[in-house]
Amino acid sequence: MHIHHEGHAYLAFSGITLLLLTAISFYFEVPALSLLNLPVLFFFIFSLQFFRNPTRPIREVSDHLVYAPADGKIVAIEEVVENEYFKDKRIQVSIFMSPLNVHVNRNPISGTVTWNAYHPGKYLVAWHPKSSTENERTTVVIEGVKGQVLLRQIAGAVARRIANYLEVGQKVEQGSEMGFIKFGSRVDVFLPLDAKIQVSVGQKSVGNTTILAEFV
Repeated sequence: MHIHHEGHAYLAFSGITLLLLTAISFYFEVPALSLLNLPVLFFFIFSLQFFRNPTRPIREVSDHLVYAPADGKIVAIEEVVENEYFKDKRIQVSIFMSPLNVHVNRNPISGTVTWNAYHPGKYLVAWHPKSSTENERTTVVIEGVKGQVLLRQIAGAVARRIANYLEVGQKVEQGSEMGFIKFGSRVDVFLPLDAKIQVSVGQKSVGNTTILAEFV
């Protein structure tokens, strides 16, 4: 199992703490101290599963397909006005990631990054209607052969850090990593109105596997 580099510090801290507590408890013969190992062990195991980074090769690389950028649950599919970049109507597909989901974010299409903006903000629960515009978030636009896709990484009530690895002008490949959000979050995908949506609300999404939409 691969562990994402964003989790290395967490695992190192909890692992070293476990070793120190065990050594101190044994050396000074204080069995009660070993009780502290339980929450630290829980955090270590939780970090292992949270920061896992499974290999997810794209099965069919295509300029016509838009893949899910994240694991999670489709919580919204609606026509909205996107005011930050497009300033017109788009189809918004929202994916909610619980702490149990893989939190690696991936590029849904190949193309060139034309917009990348970070916005500090609140930490409302990720499914709150205003979280898309008021929470800490990063907005990225990728221009592909068949159209543009806007992705918005949104921090949740627990998440306090969004990692985004893209830069304006960078060329990206479909399925490659675009970022990581720690401890519960959401990704909104904004698509052209004529895109053919291939998912439904309540459906589970799997990054690099689930097809969100097709360009016409």
